[in-house]
Amino acid sequence: MTTNRNELLQILRQHVKSEVLLKHSLATEIAMRAYAAKFGQDADYWGAVGLLHDIDFDKFPDEHPHHAREILAAHGFDDQFITDVESHGREWAGERTLLQKTLLALDELTGFIIACALVRPDKSLENVEVKSVLKKMKDKAFARAVSRETITEGAAAMGVDFAEHVAFVTKALAEANGKCELPLVG
Repeated sequence: MTTNRNELLQILRQHVKSEVLLKHSLATEIAMRAYAAKFGQDADYWGAVGLLHDIDFDKFPDEHPHHAREILAAHGFDDQFITDVESHGREWAGERTLLQKTLLALDELTGFIIACALVRPDKSLENVEVKSVLKKMKDKAFARAVSRETITEGAAAMGVDFAEHVAFVTKALAEANGKCELPLVG
């Protein structure tokens, strides 16, 4: 199993063709790395889980994440890594570890924050304010496919204040935007 980022990106690009999904994967990786550092965990491992968490979504959107195991196993990933990736499924029945809770809490939030940036006149992640994100959370017409319940319950499961969670993730994304393979916004 590799946590070499270049190899991980090759695997991701082999299975994910959608630019939107690639950006989402990068955003989730960024946020997972930031939380790993905050929690004193292995940022490379957490980042790899974040990067590959939607590895099967492009090919199997209606069966996601149930094909992640076969795809990742074929690339030599071990059972724990695959389980960590699978754990962000909303119907996951098991007790989640801190990593798994974090992945669930970040999965939809990263996209929601990016959507908030995209509707700004300057389309800037750097200028997204927590209060704006919280206001957009109440607007059911905005990013309507995003489960607000999953986002808020994920933060609660992590034991973090929701506004602080939004601020932490927004800052991590803003600091990394433009430094990764694809700009997250733009």
